[in-house]
Amino acid sequence: MDNYIVSARKYRPSTFKSVVGQKALTTTLKNAITSNKLAHAYLFCGPRGVGKTSCARIFAKTINCMNPTADGEACNECESCKAFNEQRSFNIHELDAASNNSVDDIRQLIDQVRIPPPIGKYSVFIIDEVHMLSSQAFNAFLKTLEEPPHHAIFILATTEKQKVIPTILSRCQIYDFTRISAADIAEHLEYVASCEGIKAEPEALNVIAQKADGGMRDALSVFDQVSGFTNGNITYQAVIANLNVLDYDYFFRFTEAFLAGNVRESLLLLNEIIAKGFDGQNVVNGLASYFRDLLVSKDPSTLVLLDVGASVRDRYKEIARRCPDQMLFRAIEIANSCDLNYKASRNKRLLVELMLIQLCQLSNNDGDNEESKKKLQIKPLKPSEPQKVEQPQTVAVTAPVVAPAPQVTSSPVNPTVKVDVPSKSQPTKNIPGALGLGISLKSFGKEMEKDQQQKDQEVQNNPKKEGAPYTEADLVRCWEAFANTQLEQDYFRSTMLNSKPELGENDHFIVKVQNPSQQDNLLGNTLNILSYIRKELHNNNIVMQIVVEEGKTDDRPLLYTASEKLEHLEKVNPAMTKLKEVFHLTPD
Repeated sequence: MDNYIVSARKYRPSTFKSVVGQKALTTTLKNAITSNKLAHAYLFCGPRGVGKTSCARIFAKTINCMNPTADGEACNECESCKAFNEQRSFNIHELDAASNNSVDDIRQLIDQVRIPPPIGKYSVFIIDEVHMLSSQAFNAFLKTLEEPPHHAIFILATTEKQKVIPTILSRCQIYDFTRISAADIAEHLEYVASCEGIKAEPEALNVIAQKADGGMRDALSVFDQVSGFTNGNITYQAVIANLNVLDYDYFFRFTEAFLAGNVRESLLLLNEIIAKGFDGQNVVNGLASYFRDLLVSKDPSTLVLLDVGASVRDRYKEIARRCPDQMLFRAIEIANSCDLNYKASRNKRLLVELMLIQLCQLSNNDGDNEESKKKLQIKPLKPSEPQKVEQPQTVAVTAPVVAPAPQVTSSPVNPTVKVDVPSKSQPTKNIPGALGLGISLKSFGKEMEKDQQQKDQEVQNNPKKEGAPYTEADLVRCWEAFANTQLEQDYFRSTMLNSKPELGENDHFIVKVQNPSQQDNLLGNTLNILSYIRKELHNNNIVMQIVVEEGKTDDRPLLYTASEKLEHLEKVNPAMTKLKEVFHLTPD
């Protein structure tokens, strides 16, 4: 009985032509070989299973081939190619940095670099998962990587380029491998199935390709798993059963229930899915992706974004014609909101059922569609209609008391506003904040509107004064009072206390500081300072100006050396000179 070889190893590419989904990179490497413009260091980076190490081996094999073909491929007939195919070549050295990441491992590699190749032109050193090297190993590798012998070429492979130090990146030519498309993976799986004599439905291979998420190695591993489960007859139903994939047919049935507004049918369908072992979040995420696919199916220009088979694509187009755009926008928003709240919800199934009920309410309802349009539209402010800033008003709160109270007049700022406190014997009116029963929402809203109109009328009849007068002493008093409230900000507090305001004209005052740092500190707190001063002085027209005094900028260095400190102490106290000579003191 022959030893079984998994498809990921058996169908591993051995030429640039057989590499799937990386045509741009393979063309660049072949052109470099043909024109004999080889770099001394390469960095192959990208997701797992996309061909990084395979391309590194093909590249090492091709540059040592004695009779390369016209299109830049290895001949597979010379001694170097045969040694490589039989895994006995001494020109290629592979190091797994995940398990050999110490300085000693790199030093052994550096010792091997000095030995020239026995056959061919180049010794190729492939370091896989190079980001796993320690920082000491990286530093030990830098000099050799920058100036290797003429016969040495390094190929570094990694899935996490961001973890490689910049000094290594700057010494390499970087090739970014991309994820392989589902169409390319499905086509390659069809080739493997034909070679193995396995029957496979196109839709089944497409599901495997989507499950692989852009990695060919993962796709081939899943292919072997499913082929073993189906005994060489891969069907769509067998694939979704084996891989625990939620069938898109459920989503089409959900759409029929949503369009018909059939809440009961959607809840029964959810129960059927959960009974098969699927989690509620699978339904939520699947519906969100499904609505997105319906949205891109409505326009031929975006149909290329739909990554499904041809037969399923036609079904998507048919369903998409029956779904309005606004309905799909709202459906995606509802599904996404449910996904965000799913983890925090205690009754997860009820949350999913509420989502389905909301989706059923979107079905061909003009009122709902108009409402969704209003929610999706954002009206900009018109420049001809500036926003009105309401001044703070005195809030009247009525409460029953034991004895009747006289009318109380508010502060002198608003002398016309009065607050009436009713007595216990007086009836309580249905006004906002009143303590009483029998107030409906409709009457509450009318009373609020009436009360606001009365306040607006009072403001129009009694316009507020431009601003109360004040002196520079009042200004300094408020300035220092605000500074003393900033106990947690020592630098800001000291800046305010050391910089007194000077009163100018037209309610302007000037604050002079010594350096730009103090200026920035005050500017960052301008809003709080002005709010406090305007409130205390009853004047909303006060404006602050901060300037840096010329010739008073603090140019002292932030740090002094030990020699400078000693020199300063000798100037202050001459006895320090004698003390230094007796004890032979030095600044160090």
